[in-house]
Amino acid sequence: MARAARSIAVVAPANRLAPEAAEKVASLARAAFGEGLRLHFHPQCFLSSGHFAGPDEARSAAFLEVANNPAYHAVWFARGGYGACRLDDALFGKLNRAAHVKDYLGYSDMGVILGRLAREGVGRSAHGPMPTDVSRPGGEAAVLRALAWLVDRDATALEPNWRADAPAYAFNLTVLSNLLGTRSEPNFKGAVLMIEDVAEHLYRTDRAMFHVTSSDNVRRCAGLRLGRFSKIPENDPPFEMTVREIVEFWCQRAGIRFLGEADVGHDADNKIVPFPTSIALTS
Repeated sequence: MARAARSIAVVAPANRLAPEAAEKVASLARAAFGEGLRLHFHPQCFLSSGHFAGPDEARSAAFLEVANNPAYHAVWFARGGYGACRLDDALFGKLNRAAHVKDYLGYSDMGVILGRLAREGVGRSAHGPMPTDVSRPGGEAAVLRALAWLVDRDATALEPNWRADAPAYAFNLTVLSNLLGTRSEPNFKGAVLMIEDVAEHLYRTDRAMFHVTSSDNVRRCAGLRLGRFSKIPENDPPFEMTVREIVEFWCQRAGIRFLGEADVGHDADNKIVPFPTSIALTS
């Protein structure tokens, strides 16, 4: 008997998705999965309200709608940017049973939502490519990688250091630094923490590492892996340390194991890192 089609909803809790990007992703999905996948782009993805994909209320309502709809097996975040932290805080208390058995996939600014869901034991959060990545060089492969994991749990889509028996998280470093101390901060005890970033000066990376590695929660992690830091603006004067040297410096100062590199970043090679489930933040 043929397996029932997987159904995935796309919403945009931060910036809007270009309609042409959605059309390209839909075409790729049809060609790769045919009747085995139903991909629904919520109309909210294409709204525009200043910096955001519609006002806070519209973005909040769209996320709650698709998360609570049992017809969808997964929620795929359209793109990052900024805006996820502005969603209605009360909506997380309204997530129903259907929301608790879904996959949630995205990265960058979506780390705010993914961390909150993981902290509260809602569904399975995962860091990984988003529909907007189709516009990057080589982005078609990134989109198909994400869909292969969401539809078929394709193990080749996973970050190669990820293991099912070892909890792991992946975050944009700037987003991670900003979510510490909030309701989006998951429990890092015993977990491998992977970081990446884009378009940040080296001095800002150094500052963010100071903040992140000062966290008692982060210091309880099993170790830290360094993903790709891309499009780094030139420091004036030169910072005279590489990203790896910065990360190793702060890990050593904080007593955190540096575990080497991770295959994550703001690029088409970005791999998937499923978060642990049902782990609450405890002292």
